[in-house]
Amino acid sequence: MILTRGRAVRALWNGTVIAESDVTVVVEGNHYFPAESVHWDELTPSDRRSSCPWKGEARYWSVADRNGQGADVAWSYPTPSPAAREVAGHVAFWPDSCHPLPSRVTAGG
Repeated sequence: MILTRGRAVRALWNGTVIAESDVTVVVEGNHYFPAESVHWDELTPSDRRSSCPWKGEARYWSVADRNGQGADVAWSYPTPSPAAREVAGHVAFWPDSCHPLPSRVTAGG
């Protein structure tokens, strides 16, 4: 697991921002965003569940998409195993929907 800090990452679906944070946890190539950085109004709960041997049971969310292609684009582990405790309270999105934003330039820096 890798904790990223200081460089903002944005999750997009068809140009709509569905999450943005400058602190994410990267696991197996997926950015896990803090739950408070997710635009929940863009997501609806899915009935899908899956199980990971070392992270636990995942639940999913879908995004409304005019083409019907936004099923199960986000997931989390509400009660992750001790080995995956860093993803507790975080939501992941498919890697191709996550984009690092340009570094922010500050005055005097």
